[in-house]
Amino acid sequence: MALDGAVLQAVLKAYTFVLLWMSVSISVILFNKWLLAYSGFPFPIALTMWHMTFCSTIGFICIRVLKLVKSHNMSPKDYLQRVMPIGILYAASLWLSNSAYLYLSVSFIQMTKSLMPGLVYACGVALGTEQYQWSSAANMLLIAFGVVVCALGEANLVMKGLAQQLIALLFEAARLTLVQILMNSKGLAMNPLQSLYYVSPACLMGLALPFVLVEAQTFFTNPPVIYPSVFIANALAAFALNLAVFLLIGKTSALTMNIAGVIKDWMLIFFSFYLFHAPVTRLNLFGYAFCCTGVGIYNYQKLQLLRKKALQKTKEPAAMADQEAATTNGNQNGKTQASKD
Repeated sequence: MALDGAVLQAVLKAYTFVLLWMSVSISVILFNKWLLAYSGFPFPIALTMWHMTFCSTIGFICIRVLKLVKSHNMSPKDYLQRVMPIGILYAASLWLSNSAYLYLSVSFIQMTKSLMPGLVYACGVALGTEQYQWSSAANMLLIAFGVVVCALGEANLVMKGLAQQLIALLFEAARLTLVQILMNSKGLAMNPLQSLYYVSPACLMGLALPFVLVEAQTFFTNPPVIYPSVFIANALAAFALNLAVFLLIGKTSALTMNIAGVIKDWMLIFFSFYLFHAPVTRLNLFGYAFCCTGVGIYNYQKLQLLRKKALQKTKEPAAMADQEAATTNGNQNGKTQASKD
């Protein structure tokens, strides 16, 4: 009975973190869509810079002032080599993905995000963190086919927005791969506060030049109406999303996040249809069903791989123990034979 209670408690805790992440993520996406496309603030780079400024400030206060988390004490050289490339890719990804909200519906953007596993896999193969397998490649082609069908069924498709969204996904996939190469492999894995402290300023610097070249003239010539309470709430929501992601992965797993992400995307399609009256066609849904099938197969393959690795880890100590026992028995038999001689 005690075991059943512990299992039930663990399941309820996992579902709580899943629901928290899904709620915050949906809120941030819909908030950004409304802010950029409907509130009279069509400046995605400026909005992203505001998020990074807010996050950098929170990170500095938590680490340097309150000392809630230790810093890695990186040298300037390490920061430039390991953090700046990640920050620049993150800046490009956020800029272009937020820009896509000006042209595409939330529902279609969520459909295109089904490409992420394939893009991460392709970047991993290109940079040597993943091994090429024809079954994985075929699965990624299935997802890509589903996205093509979604695009063909999109009622208000704007090619500029589609290009921005696809390039943003590519930058995000490259960023995730570089995090694995430049940070995690060097033993510099970061929690959310450390990420805010290190990555947010790099991202802010990466956005400075695009802002000057693309938005600055219009922003300062015809300044938009800015309501501080709205923008503070938006930045707090983005900050809460960072914490929710950390809690979800830390208390469950990245695989759980991927599975929950599919459910979240379906919910966003529903909310986009009813809140913003974004049309969703049958061809859209048919293509997205293909995408979900591919993502489901991908998650299943990942689960099997994790089980295989876990099984190998449990077998290794037993094999080492058997080897040590055989060695000990061999030594004892040798000593016995020598004493007889």
